[in-house]
Amino acid sequence: MAYASINPYTGELLQEFPDATDADINHALTASHSAFLEWKERSYVERGVVLQKAADLLRERASDYARLLTLEMGKVTTEALGEVETCARIFEYYVKNTEALLAPQLLPVTEPSEGQPTLLHEPLGIILAIEPWNFPFYQVARILAPQLAVGNTVLLKHASNVPQCAAAFEQLMIDAGLPVGGFRNLYAARHHIEIILNDARVHGVALTGSEGAGSIVASQAGKALKKSTLELGGADAFVVLHDAELEKAAKWAVIGRHWNAGQVCISSKRIILVEEVYEKFMELYTKGVASLKAGDPFDPETTLAPLSSAAAAEEVREKIREAVKHGATAIEVGPKVPSKGAFVQPTILTNLTAENPAYYWEFFGPVSMIFKAQDEQDAVNIANDSPFGLGGSVFTADEKRGSEVAKQMSTGMVFVNHPTSPKANMPFGGIKRSGYGRELIGLGIKEFINHKLINVVDIDAPF
Repeated sequence: MAYASINPYTGELLQEFPDATDADINHALTASHSAFLEWKERSYVERGVVLQKAADLLRERASDYARLLTLEMGKVTTEALGEVETCARIFEYYVKNTEALLAPQLLPVTEPSEGQPTLLHEPLGIILAIEPWNFPFYQVARILAPQLAVGNTVLLKHASNVPQCAAAFEQLMIDAGLPVGGFRNLYAARHHIEIILNDARVHGVALTGSEGAGSIVASQAGKALKKSTLELGGADAFVVLHDAELEKAAKWAVIGRHWNAGQVCISSKRIILVEEVYEKFMELYTKGVASLKAGDPFDPETTLAPLSSAAAAEEVREKIREAVKHGATAIEVGPKVPSKGAFVQPTILTNLTAENPAYYWEFFGPVSMIFKAQDEQDAVNIANDSPFGLGGSVFTADEKRGSEVAKQMSTGMVFVNHPTSPKANMPFGGIKRSGYGRELIGLGIKEFINHKLINVVDIDAPF
């Protein structure tokens, strides 16, 4: 596996990094375990000092980190700066809340003979994080902050096309005062994953990535009797009901589908419109998509970034061709995107039926799948007719009704009158083929810990 920075806009090879050796992996495991033995003994306040310093450094160096995100992944500058700020907020969330989230819990008893049971939450050791390229910093912070807060240490195997971002995050934590080995970036080869998971000092793996990668890693973790959490793909439904404020909904749909060049697992990929609003919404939405400006992601005027690589762009174009081959209609929208850079022309797909395999796909780029629903219930049925279940949204003037519709959607997250959005103080995760487990808040911090029962029982023996 070649770790290389290639600018998605210019195609320039920026830097290459050699794969880790087996010796590198063994050294990292030893260092991470040694750091764990020290780190787990620190108080929540002491760990919080390091996490807060990381948040402070993220803000102090925001422009440098954002530039790196744009260089390696192609993210427009405003979105890159937003990603860095979100990471800072995640660290601060655990600075403020970890002690309360992990406070010892006195369990109720029905009679004195049951004793005085207390549930404690203790760290386990090394956690492996396998992360993707679409949010090179945020994906790392989402697993790293809670695991460090609880007292675990983390080894990172990042995506091969963002190696500089991975190295920068490791240096960030060193500069914040984390013990050496507390967080290590590894340019690991694929065969190293199984080696790491089979090590007794490693207690789990958190993966964000494709279904294929998730299936392999979950299988490897299962064989090693290690816990895994998976955040995989998504094809979020964006449901627009008859009473929705259409101009507002259309604007949010454009943003929800095209931020990060559409390379977001929770972007609004399937837009489901009740029949009454279909024509008007499509007029507004098409106009909004056409107004996007593709270009240099460093240019403040750019609102549509290139995809992460030429290969990623070609994969999206091929999926569009396959969708059309099976009966879909593809309409390219807006001015022609630049020939320079890994761009895909914004495309709207209609006439998608369940017989078309594309009906069930995830398009990881600026491709909108449009569905016409007969009524509200039909919209819910279409939303749930997906192998994925990550996020979703409902637009309506009746917020109570929106919440009721949201309850009917089979997914891990639903927003009313807003596209699905990541927040530092809200859980993240899905169901079905979108994976299992949760990240962030109290749910995320408790995924890889020992929930230990201590019960003090002081009664006479029965004989």
